[in-house]
Amino acid sequence: MSSAAITPGSEPTIPEFKEILGHPAPLWMLFMSEFWERFAFYGIRWALVLYIVEQFYGGNATGEASANATYGSYLALVYASALFGGYVADKVIGYQRSILLGAGFMAAGLFMIAYPDHQIFNLGLATIIVGNGMFKPNISTMVGKLYAIADPRRDAGFTIFYMGINLGGFLAPIFTQLLAQKIFNTGDTPAYKIVFIAAGVGMILSLIWFAIGRRVLKGIGAPAQDAQSLSRVAYVALGALCVIPLTYYVLSLGANTLANILFVLFGGLSAMLLVEGFRNGKAARDKVIAMLIIFVFNVLFFMFFEQAGSSFTFLTNKIVNRNAWGFDIPVAWYQSVNSLAIIGIAPIIAAIWVYLGKRNLNPTIPFKFGLGLIGNGLAFGFLMIALSTMVDANSKIPFWPLILVYVIQSIGELCLSPIGLSMVTKLAPTRLVGLGMGGWFLSTGIGNNLSGIFAAHVSGTTGLSVASALSGYTFGFYSLVGAGVFLLLISPIMQKLLHGVK
Repeated sequence: MSSAAITPGSEPTIPEFKEILGHPAPLWMLFMSEFWERFAFYGIRWALVLYIVEQFYGGNATGEASANATYGSYLALVYASALFGGYVADKVIGYQRSILLGAGFMAAGLFMIAYPDHQIFNLGLATIIVGNGMFKPNISTMVGKLYAIADPRRDAGFTIFYMGINLGGFLAPIFTQLLAQKIFNTGDTPAYKIVFIAAGVGMILSLIWFAIGRRVLKGIGAPAQDAQSLSRVAYVALGALCVIPLTYYVLSLGANTLANILFVLFGGLSAMLLVEGFRNGKAARDKVIAMLIIFVFNVLFFMFFEQAGSSFTFLTNKIVNRNAWGFDIPVAWYQSVNSLAIIGIAPIIAAIWVYLGKRNLNPTIPFKFGLGLIGNGLAFGFLMIALSTMVDANSKIPFWPLILVYVIQSIGELCLSPIGLSMVTKLAPTRLVGLGMGGWFLSTGIGNNLSGIFAAHVSGTTGLSVASALSGYTFGFYSLVGAGVFLLLISPIMQKLLHGVK
């Protein structure tokens, strides 16, 4: 049955849910489904660029630029695919079925990349991308559907959901590294295929968890009455199979060509949202305009934030002295720092938003985004200091500055990412919330593709060096802080476009 009856100008009716820790009970089911999906995603994140260089370039540092670009393009398409997945859920098969179908495709792709053949590897990446498009935007959208638009718990609910993302992100690198380097490693090179297989198992667990637990949603995310036929699911699955070779081809075009494609997609999405906004009146139009402006700043944030899986990985492997009091910190474990910081800091940030909200002092959405950009920029500023003043005779920096960089970035991320998810469900036209969420992920995808291009530039033709890292990260610092300050300055103007939405 349909989750809600919607009349023009009204808010969908939300079922009465049992509450757990002050939030609707289905939030915790979605939390765990997302946990396992993120376990799969972050489980392979630390290994991808290292695997590409080792497997397909014989370990030669000249392969770093190509690995960075491939990683950025893969991530870009992972997020850009959300644009189409959101539309499929909105218009064709509903959110629940889209999530289940996407999980199945993602699991298949993760098992495929475990096969050590370059073409099969890229085809596996394409399969993950297509599956992610049907999974990722729709589970986030369903979180928003658990709350009324004006519910003060809404931002806190998304922050809790974001903790589920990061709990999976924290455990996955540690677990997969132990499997790859301690349990199944038979030589100097980690058993990367075990990393990918473990991630595939995690994705299957996500599918099973959601399939069993979706009954608690009380119809939220189910297909509408006129879209119940399972033949629709079959048609979507067949269409997804046809899209995989196309995605494989787009991956092969390279990051620069992909950037042009993504900008065209963003233009088309913006037009669709604006047309719907204009149809719904001045307030709806202004909200869409504000949302699209925020999307542009989101591109910049993730262009530099996603260095974690590309240039930061090579930085950790080559330029960081990972010895901490006699213990050599594995490269993979650095990927867990961001998630651990989120887990520790997210409740504090959520409590601050609730505290300020009760006193009508909650910062506006644009102001929070400005803080997020500045936080990310300060992390790059600290990395500048480390690379210019802490380099030893072996051209390495101590283990702890990069850990602190991840923590500082995490604070900036908490001011931006969970708020962004909540923002879309507040500002997107009611009939196109899934498409709006796809737009959020598309802007993230554009930033990720640019992150790969930027990381490839930092590595250059001979691999990452102290000098190239310092130059690139200095640029990141000034770009982020400058954009953040500008957004803080224009936030009063932006708030007028939001028509009271906070």
